Amino acid sequence: MDPARFLSVCEMVAPMVEEALAPLIGTEYGAEELCMGADNTPTERLDKIAEDIILAVFRSRKVCRALLSEEAGMVQDIGGESGIAYLDPVDGSFNAGVGIPFYALSIGLSDGEKMVAGYVRNLANGETFTAILGKGAFLNGKPIRVSKKTELNTAAMSIYARAPKMISLLENGLRTRRGRKLGASAIELCYVACGRLEGFLDLRTTLRITDAAAGMLICEEAGGIVTLPDGSPVFFLDDVRSGFPLLAANPAIHKKVSDITRLV
Repeated sequence: MDPARFLSVCEMVAPMVEEALAPLIGTEYGAEELCMGADNTPTERLDKIAEDIILAVFRSRKVCRALLSEEAGMVQDIGGESGIAYLDPVDGSFNAGVGIPFYALSIGLSDGEKMVAGYVRNLANGETFTAILGKGAFLNGKPIRVSKKTELNTAAMSIYARAPKMISLLENGLRTRRGRKLGASAIELCYVACGRLEGFLDLRTTLRITDAAAGMLICEEAGGIVTLPDGSPVFFLDDVRSGFPLLAANPAIHKKVSDITRLV
């Protein structure tokens, strides 16, 4: 699968998803739980509608060989000769269901060994983040880079941690200027990529490959470092039931945060 063609198909399908979801955002009907997804969490109507649209388009365009989605699990009949897509049709489903304008379509493409393309679209405002391996990261077609800030006391970070862990992080020196928890990890990773945040830290072990695949590549292509919180490499399983912790940040902040997380 050609990564550029993959991104072009994503760009084609995203407005279709936006249009279909628009009347359902912030409604009880849109947020209604229809069933349990492959990831063992509830599938809301918004998720199902978006996933059905994407699967139909990907099959018609033979975008990849297979697709892994939080709702449907592994889908093998996409029709392409190679490549696996990792899909979260609505990352930030809770936000979408209650009308908070921070939720995204997130799709990453792997050649079977590594991520080669990533597409994240904030469905609430149309901002689109993209990357192709080795070719940089972009926001609405313009190159982006991570922040140059080096000190935690000037940094803004998105941090997900249970209360005891959060207390331990603070006790060991993780004191940032701003803390944010926005509820859509795909966009938050992209915010690190474009310098709106210095870092993203999730210690809950609930992040899935479908949540993070696209955003991780976009962040790395923008100069960020993405690892487990202790700085060790991230290894994915093609299983939406398994979660993992994650640290993504600009190089200077990544070093400081990973040093602290090894202490907690």
